Amino acid sequence: MAHASIVILTLALYFTGLVLIGAWASRRTADHEDFFLGGRQLGPWVAAISYASSASSAWTLLGLSGAAYVMGPSVVWVALGSYTGMLVAWFWIGPRLNPHSLAHRQLTVTDFLAGEAGGSMRSAIVVTASVIIILTFVFYVAAQFQGAGNTFASTFEMSSTAAVLLGAAIIMVYTLLGGFWAVSVTDTVQGLLMAATAVLLPGAALVAVGGPAGLIEGLRAAGTPAFLSWTGGASGVVALLVIGGGLGIGFGTYGQPHLLVRFMALRDMRALRQARAITIAWYTIVFAGMCVLGLAGRLLVPGAENPETVFFTLTTDLFPPVLGAVLLAAVLSAIMSTADSQLLVAASAVAHDLNPGRNAADRALWRSRLAIVTIVIAAVAVALFLPERIFSRVLFAWNALGAAFGPVVFLRLAGRSPAPVGVLASMLAGFTLSVVFYLLPNAPGDALERLAPFAIALVIALALGRQPPEKESYS
Repeated sequence: MAHASIVILTLALYFTGLVLIGAWASRRTADHEDFFLGGRQLGPWVAAISYASSASSAWTLLGLSGAAYVMGPSVVWVALGSYTGMLVAWFWIGPRLNPHSLAHRQLTVTDFLAGEAGGSMRSAIVVTASVIIILTFVFYVAAQFQGAGNTFASTFEMSSTAAVLLGAAIIMVYTLLGGFWAVSVTDTVQGLLMAATAVLLPGAALVAVGGPAGLIEGLRAAGTPAFLSWTGGASGVVALLVIGGGLGIGFGTYGQPHLLVRFMALRDMRALRQARAITIAWYTIVFAGMCVLGLAGRLLVPGAENPETVFFTLTTDLFPPVLGAVLLAAVLSAIMSTADSQLLVAASAVAHDLNPGRNAADRALWRSRLAIVTIVIAAVAVALFLPERIFSRVLFAWNALGAAFGPVVFLRLAGRSPAPVGVLASMLAGFTLSVVFYLLPNAPGDALERLAPFAIALVIALALGRQPPEKESYS
């Protein structure tokens, strides 16, 4: 059987399984709380793997391996930034957000951000947060659709347009069917596949270059001093900016709505502690594997025109068609596990946050499904008509959400809830500055883009006062 036919058959079976999971999950979705939070009954394995796969997306398998190919050993700061962000989220944010959201009956991250604010100020916070989520996720989901296009284009003769449309349709169908349960269970399947890929493909690439010793010797022989440097050839203050910019990626973790809802949906603290250990293991395997893959790819695929496609080249070169098809499914897993979660959060912003009230709750399910369809169409349009590198687009969206929401999340969970005007000003400043720094020329390591908006938004939230103690939403 031809390679393309094997790939098509494998992916068809895989996608059929995802849709069946969505159909099964639809039986567990009776109301809007089930649709948005799975009835707050998420167990440790589903919570951990769905969190990890949603956080990683196509940028980890394709973007991080491509970054390692280009940057060399200095990519470690990017990986460590993501890793430390995950640790802070699971050891500090999760244990506080889970009981807080349950006590205050908060269904969405926007509910949490608004806290006890009332009247016109609450409406302003909710509308601002919802608009930021929807705008940012359109571009974030578009990046995932671009990854789908790259996957199909690198495998067989299919236009990127057709590939984007196919991937978008599959994601939309199973998200529409089962809501949070469908997203979480399918993300778990996809996350396990990603972890297996992060062992098999880098392992085969490492064997192909002669093991760890062969990798080190080959890089020394083929690389320039700047490439081999842990700071990308920078020194002094510039080196500190490179390191700070890489580690600064972690700050984006604290404001990602599609990750924070996993903590809100966990059934209890025991499940959270178990999920934390599983997440740490997953991150260690996947991030280390993709860094090794990119470095080995530098030797096995020299002069690659697009480093983000080295994953596909090595898959074809190192594995037989059947196994290669499974690994390609892992890329689509990474894409879908993030896109579906973001679609659900964006839908909750439209169906729940922007339409509060009892009567609105009765219509939340159909409104959320309509919102998902609308956002998919917008993301497809961005992917097709405004293409950009996956790594750049994802990091922009990641930084923007982190700067807009992260400072408020931290302060509220620390018992220092900003006054409503502080919440609103902090969100606007974090998001606007992220856009401004993204449009300006890059600083070394993108340090300003990743650190300045978050820091300034945090200062604003602190400077504009606190809610009176009886009004604070953390307890």
